[in-house]
Amino acid sequence: MRSMRGWLRETAGGLPVTFWYLWTGTLINRLGSFVLVFLAIYLTRERGFSELQAGLVLGGWGVGGAVGTTVGGVLTDRWGRRPTLLTAHVGAAVMMLTLGFARELWAIAAGALLLGLFAEAARPAFGAMMIDVVPERDRLRAFSLNYWAINLGFACAALLAGLAAEVGYLLLFVVDAATTLTTALIIFVKVRETRRPTAPTPATADAGVPHSALRAILADRVFLGFVALNLFSALVFLQHISMLPIAMGEDGLSTTTYGSVIALNGVLIVAGQLFVPRLIRGRSRSHVLALAALVMGVGFGLTAFAGAAWFYGLTVLIWTMGEMLNSPSNSTLIAELSPAELRGRYQGVFSLSWQVAGATAPILGGFVRQEVGNAALWLGCAAIGGVTAVAHLLSGPARERRADALRRRGALVKEPASVLTPPVPAAAEAAATAPAQPAASR
Repeated sequence: MRSMRGWLRETAGGLPVTFWYLWTGTLINRLGSFVLVFLAIYLTRERGFSELQAGLVLGGWGVGGAVGTTVGGVLTDRWGRRPTLLTAHVGAAVMMLTLGFARELWAIAAGALLLGLFAEAARPAFGAMMIDVVPERDRLRAFSLNYWAINLGFACAALLAGLAAEVGYLLLFVVDAATTLTTALIIFVKVRETRRPTAPTPATADAGVPHSALRAILADRVFLGFVALNLFSALVFLQHISMLPIAMGEDGLSTTTYGSVIALNGVLIVAGQLFVPRLIRGRSRSHVLALAALVMGVGFGLTAFAGAAWFYGLTVLIWTMGEMLNSPSNSTLIAELSPAELRGRYQGVFSLSWQVAGATAPILGGFVRQEVGNAALWLGCAAIGGVTAVAHLLSGPARERRADALRRRGALVKEPASVLTPPVPAAAEAAATAPAQPAASR
């Protein structure tokens, strides 16, 4: 019992109160994240569109997300984290309902594009706010806790969505919009702006000008190389949203079965993610990221041989282990590679790799399945995972040198942890953040 309390203190104790409000908003939002999980099934079964048309709609969501995350990164640095988050969440809720009532292909495609724009505009602001409020020494476990909340919500959402889809697909859109608005309300009531003026580094002294900021990022080849590797990993990973449900449907498996199988991803992360920081602490990040890419590639590659629910479940468990290793290492490394005064923009460019993958993965996946075959798609994913693993090993030392250089220049500014509104009395804040009183973890 004593060791369990010690583990809880080490895992969740001492984190800023604002982090827990963000964590709670993440959990609530993900509990209702039905739409993207079942959008491919909704388009092909309920609306009667082809695989290629479904891929184009999902690709439109990715295109909107690419624009949203770029604009969101700029707004995060220039307008502020909080107003960007609020605008993005409210806009996403409105577009979620609009998409649910759309019927024509052009209307659905337009709705998906705008939904992607608003939903992904929140990503850079959220990432920057997390870095703002959590000290560098605590970021690995903070990002792991947040990732745990994402997947706890995802696991529940995948199961509930399968049941809700049996009632009516419109219910998926309504619940998703409601949870998104709830998250916006938490941010509006409990979280205040965290962006603070920072002294520019010599490399980004004129980065207040958008073109100068862009030049600074484009000149950072180490960072852009890391973004490119994440793009390849994301192209593989996002097949579980677009092509995996279609492949399972062709094998005669129901939407409820898909929901149960994909929920294994969240269940495994919920059960094991809190132990990952201790497992990888002190280990080479490039080695961890290489192993993660390799394991994900193997998991998706085995999908080529799946035909039964249990086999699909096994592949999900395998690539989930790679995902668990990848996420916290990715998040902490991006935080260390981001100059403080360009934090939102760097988060936006990194998120852009996910949006580009979101736009292209379903289209490429649909094209490969249609023209070459199901097995070629999944074996291709395995090959990409292997190549990405080797690239991480080769590029890792340069990334660590870049992170060390930023530390020496003082670019990673340590800022006050608590940014609550209304202000919390000192005694209450101390009690809320004391290691002996850990909050519920994600």
